[in-house]
Amino acid sequence: MVVDPGRQRSGARHGARHLADQRLEVVLVNAKSHERPARAEVLAQANLDRGGTVDEERRARSPLPVTNPPQPGRDLAATERRVRELEARQQELLALARAAESGRAQPRPHAAPAEDIAPQPSGRDLADLALAAMRLQAQIDRQIDDYQKRPRKKFIGANAAEYRFAQYEEDWRAKVERIGTLNYPAEARGKLYGTLRLTVTIRADGSVDSVELDRSSGLKVLDAAAFKIVRMAGPFAVFPPAIRRDTDLLVITRTWFFGQGDKLWTE
Repeated sequence: MVVDPGRQRSGARHGARHLADQRLEVVLVNAKSHERPARAEVLAQANLDRGGTVDEERRARSPLPVTNPPQPGRDLAATERRVRELEARQQELLALARAAESGRAQPRPHAAPAEDIAPQPSGRDLADLALAAMRLQAQIDRQIDDYQKRPRKKFIGANAAEYRFAQYEEDWRAKVERIGTLNYPAEARGKLYGTLRLTVTIRADGSVDSVELDRSSGLKVLDAAAFKIVRMAGPFAVFPPAIRRDTDLLVITRTWFFGQGDKLWTE
């Protein structure tokens, strides 16, 4: 059997072109890690395990319009692997054809390992990668812009290390405990006691942004009383310049104790 080399090369190029027309959106990362992620979620030019700065797992959406490919996308690695297989098969067929023409039986040569053959990206591949890079740049710009617009938060607990926060929290604590003791829930006086954990977020002007119950006391009357006491104690002091310079929201988390003697204290 005589195999036309030109036809084989044409067939391989046609197969490669068909596979190269498949599009794949990739992600370009601006950092890398030494270890490969145990479960990769996207393709990128480098390994990156547990990256990112946002609160939840997501990627910023690009403001550029999404261009749907004419055919369903396929993994670029699979495309390149298929092209290498076609090229290797072509070489085998050419070798057999030469052996048949010369009348000498020759063993089939070993195909070159797929990883030793340098992939040659097509013009379409390069164009798709360039478009992906443009989309990623738009995503990065949008993410940076969104991040810069986010309120600057500072989280403090019962042991605030910096004096500028410690003094503000101490004043906040004293006011909450004084208001809470004076307004101990009537239905709980002399009979209901308990502890709960509460997180209060305060704006720079001293107003209350939010109140969250982290751990319930198990008594609805005490949980509700804690929320009411925060509302009654607010607004709190305006942030001093030392805090305002880098903080928009101050998040205070403390444990509240409704104890004997109908007193409230926090830790």
